[in-house]
Amino acid sequence: MKNKISFIVILILLSACDRSYTPKPLGYIKVHYPEKSYLLFDEADPFSFEYPAYSVVLTDKKMNSEAYWYNIFYPEYNSTIHLSYKEVDHNVNNFIEDSRTLVYKHTSRADGIDEIPFLDTINRRFGIMYKLKGNVATSIQFFVTDSTNHFIRGSLYFNTSPNRDSLNPIINFIREDIEHLIETIVWK
Repeated sequence: MKNKISFIVILILLSACDRSYTPKPLGYIKVHYPEKSYLLFDEADPFSFEYPAYSVVLTDKKMNSEAYWYNIFYPEYNSTIHLSYKEVDHNVNNFIEDSRTLVYKHTSRADGIDEIPFLDTINRRFGIMYKLKGNVATSIQFFVTDSTNHFIRGSLYFNTSPNRDSLNPIINFIREDIEHLIETIVWK
């Protein structure tokens, strides 16, 4: 009887070895994107802008006591665009250099940094959007200024560990919103 059971077990093991196994790659959840639509944010005295209707603008009181600091929170993606405002008083170059320094602090983790300048002389909107590649804490940073009175700095953060492969489609979706925000800033 033991011989029969041993023979059957060996036969099953040998027949199981004929199949080749291919491991399945990691998968990511499918992300559904809302239709692009925007609302006017006009509660800040020195500027206004349009923000996505599927996000929420919150006053940033806990991080800093300065006026006109806002967070644009995306509940669906658990991410936030942090906006900070500074009044320019012959110090715009200092603000630009501070922004650049904060971006390039990520050099040790970033696979690359693209600088995308924008220039709108009619509406006096000048700035740079920084796209950071790789698994970095912030994937997009930017600044916008009129170069004489106003300076806004922004950065996108996700409330999760950075994984560029899974976050990249969402980053690209939010990047379009950031571009729209920049294009709709009105200085007062």
